[in-house]
Order: sequence, then structure tokens, then C-alpha cells
Amino acid sequence: MQHRTCNTLFVAILAFGSLSTTAQAGALTIGDETTDKGALTLSGFLRAKYQDKSWSDNDHKLTFDAAKVNLDYKSPKFFGHIEYRCYQFDKLCDFSSLVDGYVGYNINKTDNLTLGLQPVPFGPSRFWESNWYGGIVTQFGLEDVHNLGVKYHFQPFNATDVDLAYFAKDGGKYGSSSDASRYTANYVESLDEKNMWIARISKDLKLSEDGKLNAKVGGSYWYSDIDNKVNNLTGDRKAWALFSTISYDNLALTLTGGKNKVNNKDTTSPDISTMGSFKDYYDVANKGTFYTADVSYAFKNVGNIGTITPYAMYSTYKKDTEGFKDSTRSILGVSVDHKQLTFVAEYIMGKNDFNIGGTSASYGAGDDNGNNHLLNLQVLYNF
Repeated sequence: MQHRTCNTLFVAILAFGSLSTTAQAGALTIGDETTDKGALTLSGFLRAKYQDKSWSDNDHKLTFDAAKVNLDYKSPKFFGHIEYRCYQFDKLCDFSSLVDGYVGYNINKTDNLTLGLQPVPFGPSRFWESNWYGGIVTQFGLEDVHNLGVKYHFQPFNATDVDLAYFAKDGGKYGSSSDASRYTANYVESLDEKNMWIARISKDLKLSEDGKLNAKVGGSYWYSDIDNKVNNLTGDRKAWALFSTISYDNLALTLTGGKNKVNNKDTTSPDISTMGSFKDYYDVANKGTFYTADVSYAFKNVGNIGTITPYAMYSTYKKDTEGFKDSTRSILGVSVDHKQLTFVAEYIMGKNDFNIGGTSASYGAGDDNGNNHLLNLQVLYNF
């Protein structure tokens, strides 16, 4: 039944994609967002991949990877957003998940309230990097996190943005008996993270009169309860992040650093906790410092090609526990945007990285697999 449903979804996406190319070169929009009735916009992508792994010979073929569908509603007072994704591991849509599903109210031009399953305002943005694979912090439930709650966004001063949010629980699991069948990396099995209080502030700085040199600086804080369902005790997570983005014309540099500190109230494993996402389980060190550096440059209007963006990223999680090995991930890549197509080539290097040839202990105590490498090639049709 799930396979048939996803096939139907796949065909529907292609149909809507065809409509979008005839209606306009991009997403399909019905209505006018400047009117009280508002506008509905359908967008998304279809993605295929080819991968070469230094630790495996099983992926030397072009395969369907993922589909994303966005449905957005906008009007002067109200807005809403749904993001749904399906992935192929062994067969079409054998993992699928609702990523976002929220509604919002615009109090004025700068302030709004958002309620539902939505991105957690921690760090510089939903994604801390310009690449497609993501940094190592995405595996620890701090980056690209989507939980269920309410957020108040406002601007107390000019060019200053503040987000205050409360998330009652995580986004939950989807379509499988596995507790790790989820998009966001969350604590799973014996641990349950809830009552998440998040605060973020950022300031935009205009550093040149011509408007080419700009910067953004900010910080965020995270406090939550972590229920240990084995002994019925409640621990906590305390995390913070400082970030800055400097851009000159088409060049951008983003730096993010912070601390993650988890008390899981587990007397047998106080230094590690089990997390899960995309049907995978893995251990994560409870205490550590994380850093991410990302640089990119967009060459726009390159002949008949479009936009070419080379980028580089380095991310690491330095663990506090003595004897634990630090985890690192580095990426060199380039993306090419040509009309509704995007081509991506990334060379990824990982050490003590579960996603790059490591073991389930990689983000915890570490593994003995050394440095692993992944060539990640992707092509996307955007609609």
C-alpha cells in the first residue's frame, strides 16, 4: 500500500511539475498573496544521485534519491507551510516523513506567531552550510531540527531579529515500527526530549555604503527536559551557539560555534545517548563543543549555464569525555543551477562519522575506521 501511494505521489509530482513549466518557470501559484484570500504555491524537487564510497562498492549506479513537496499559503495576515519528503533506500519511498506543517499570523510587517511542526530557531538558520549533504551537527539534533511547538518572532530594534520558542515535543516518527524512522535526529528508545525552550537573537550589519559588504552576528540558547523512561528520572539538555555571516557581493562566509551538554540520568551510560534519524540508530557523546565553517561564492549569469557556486565546509564535534575521539566532516563541492535543473558534485571526508563509513559508536566514543571518503553526485529537477 505504501509503495502504491508513493508511486501515485511520484506521478502527481511530475504532473504538477509539467504544469509549473507551462504556467511559469518555477513553482505553481494560485491566487494573489497581497489580497485577503491569499495565494497557494506548490513547489519542490525530484532528486537522483550517484555515489562512490571508499568503504563500499554497492552504490556505483544512478538511482532515484528523494522527492520534496512544499505547499505554501500567504496572505497579508496569515501564512502556512507544509513540507513533505520521501526517500529511496531499497525501493521507492521506503522512508517518507512530514518535515514541516505549521500555520502563522502576521502581527505586523516584522512580527509574527507560528504554531505547529516547524524549524527550531537555533544557530544561524535551518541550514548552517551551503552544501547539500550537511555538516556533522545535523546528526546531533541541533541543526535542521523540526519539532512541535510555538514561536514568536519580532524585531525590537532596527535590523535586529529575535525568536522566542517553546516546543512541547519532537516531530515524532513516521511509517515504521522503528523509533528512528524520523527526519530530524532526535533522542530515541529510552530517552524522550520535551519542553524545549529556545531563544535566538541576530543583528544585521551594513558595512559599506554601496551595500556589498554585509554581516550578521547572533547567538542562540537551548534548554530542554530529557525523560529517561527506564528509571523515570528527568535530565536536561543545555546548548548554546554563536554565529556570524560575512558577505561581500557574491562571497559568503559563515562561522558557527557552540556547546552541547546533556544529562541523560543514565547511571550505566552517563557519557553517551542514543539518537536516531532516517531509520538509523547511533550513539552521541553527551558533552562536546561544535564548530562549523562554510564559505561559498556564486558566479551568476555564466553564459548560457546560469549560476555556478563552489563551496567548502569544515565541521567538527570535540568531545569532553576523556578517551573519546573527535568527529569531523569536511566537504568540497560545486552546484550548478540551470533553469529548473541543479547539478551537484561533492567530495566528502569524514572521521569518526557514522554517515561517512563509521560505526554506531562514531559520534560517541569513536571508531577505528580512520578517514573515509564519499563522492556525492546529484541532479535535481526543481518545480
